[in-house]
Amino acid sequence: MITLDGLRKVFPAPGGGDPVAALDGIDLHLEPGRIHGIVGRSGAGKSTLIRCLTGLEKPTEGRVEVDGTDIAALEGAPLRAARRNIGMVFQHANLLDSRTAAQNIAHPLEIAGVPRARRQERVRELVELVGLTGREHNHPAQLSGGQIQRVGIARGLAAEPKVLLCDEPTSALDTSTTRQILRLIKDLRERLGITVVIITHEMSVVREVCDTVTLLVDGQVAQSGDLVAVASDPYGPLSSELIPLPPAPTGIDATIVNCDYGDSERFRTSDDLVRLAEEYETRATIVAGTIETIGGRQVGRVQLALQNYSGLPISAQGLARYLAELEEAGVLAQEVTS
Repeated sequence: MITLDGLRKVFPAPGGGDPVAALDGIDLHLEPGRIHGIVGRSGAGKSTLIRCLTGLEKPTEGRVEVDGTDIAALEGAPLRAARRNIGMVFQHANLLDSRTAAQNIAHPLEIAGVPRARRQERVRELVELVGLTGREHNHPAQLSGGQIQRVGIARGLAAEPKVLLCDEPTSALDTSTTRQILRLIKDLRERLGITVVIITHEMSVVREVCDTVTLLVDGQVAQSGDLVAVASDPYGPLSSELIPLPPAPTGIDATIVNCDYGDSERFRTSDDLVRLAEEYETRATIVAGTIETIGGRQVGRVQLALQNYSGLPISAQGLARYLAELEEAGVLAQEVTS
């Protein structure tokens, strides 16, 4: 559905300095009908990427293919026609205050010259689809933040696009409303078969709704893949972001070990790690942990306090054997304190 091939975007530096590569050799393929998250810190290239996807920026090099059309090669009327295949949802919906919810949804259809009867029919479909029945005649000032975002989503879907690009769609919403909007996006994907790309800095959004994820760092792809595989890879840069490492406890007379067990076939739960310690006459206590179920699989990062049965820290020899067996089984285990 979406293919980026050798995508580069270079901007001239202010003051005549060296040019800045906002995107530097992006190769990426997104399958149709999936929800893909693109994450990265500020300045990583996320905004430039979305502008290239919509044709608002011309790449310096490379190809931007959406549904078989190279967006980067188009201009004028062909580009405008291709953009109708791409719906946009923004962090702030920026609705027209003087128009009702229904009129805001109809606005892109008016611009496209869709006949009035068809506009009205489409608006009715979208109002029901996004759960705004009874609110369609309200103005933005009469809507909650979540309802405003539903209007924005309906507006993005007005032209029946095959791709929906969401730029930080929930960062201005509270936790409860965020969950509702994410459930709506997931439901729309299931009902419409639409491909969704979510630009976000919130890992909770990725965990909740995405099938695949890409991490951008300094304009390059640092990691990309299926969400479960990425979260389960303890050596990958995204694992610690998706499953945050708990803080090391203080005041415990024990050896503290961090364990990432998402990619292990032998150790599927934290209890398995505890039982292994007993084979080395060691008491393992979980003192901190973050455990998430992603794609039906438990992925965890836990901290264990290891002591012998006398209540003292585990011996260096016992610790080495324990860590070696964990690593052999696919668990990334590292001593924090002793």
